[in-house]
Amino acid sequence: MEFAFYAAALIAVLATLRVITHTNPVHALLYLIVSLLAIACVFFSLGAYFAGALEIIVYAGAIMVLFVFVVMMLNLGSAVAEQEKQWLKPAVWIGPGILSLLLLAVIIKGIYSVNGEGIQGSVIDAKAVGITLFGPYVLAVELASMLLLAGLVVAFHVGREDRLDGVADADADKKTTEGRA
Repeated sequence: MEFAFYAAALIAVLATLRVITHTNPVHALLYLIVSLLAIACVFFSLGAYFAGALEIIVYAGAIMVLFVFVVMMLNLGSAVAEQEKQWLKPAVWIGPGILSLLLLAVIIKGIYSVNGEGIQGSVIDAKAVGITLFGPYVLAVELASMLLLAGLVVAFHVGREDRLDGVADADADKKTTEGRA
């Protein structure tokens, strides 16, 4: 279990560095997804299965929505189609495949390490979820929400910059035309 923790932590740090240093926003968001999945692996290896599951469902799922939002805002067109062809190559899926196998191994280890009684299930209400999230895991929740907010702001400004340049050029053309008349 210790190896899984260190491997997932290393993947999370490297993927987060790529998020910060990558100039292509689409690639940066993909690295952010890898980073969030690696953080979920860290949670699972520490025995925080609830936080790990929420990390995958809420944040990695929300990042996928943010990814679609960025692609729609940037209107990449044929560049997106070309990128999708690149994603279909088997070599691209080695890293995510290894990360998925690591996550699966941690989950299986967690399931088999439960005592002979099995996993006891109970109904959990929204209050218990909130207390659990904002109790011992408040720092992880806040950091992930700040990452989401930062990605949203960056996507907005990257998409807005192209539109403002187009508006400014149209205004300049209009003034030039009015000046000639």
